[in-house]
Amino acid sequence: QVQLVESGGDLVQAGGSLKLSCVASGDIFSIYTMEWCRQAPGKQRELVATITTSGSTNYADSVKDRFTISRDNAKNMVYLQMNSLKPEDTAVYYCSARRTIRFWGQGTQVTVSS
Repeated sequence: QVQLVESGGDLVQAGGSLKLSCVASGDIFSIYTMEWCRQAPGKQRELVATITTSGSTNYADSVKDRFTISRDNAKNMVYLQMNSLKPEDTAVYYCSARRTIRFWGQGTQVTVSS
């Protein structure tokens, strides 16, 4: 079992930046692939960024070159640095830990005003 708690969501103007954080507890953090997903109202949840146990990263095309995912295994933390935010980035952002099964956090709201 892994428990995940996200933080850092806020209201920000278009073009601004935010850094989301997610702290994990309950299991060995370093063995999990960590992901950030988001869900906008009326839309399906979508994968935004992934970081593997070895530190390899992957991004959705819509956020490539604007978002950066990172992890600190010593602190059981995963981060999502979001720059050049757009109104279409508005969503609830969820942290997930994936191995054989996936665990989810409760989400943090990001709202980007135009």
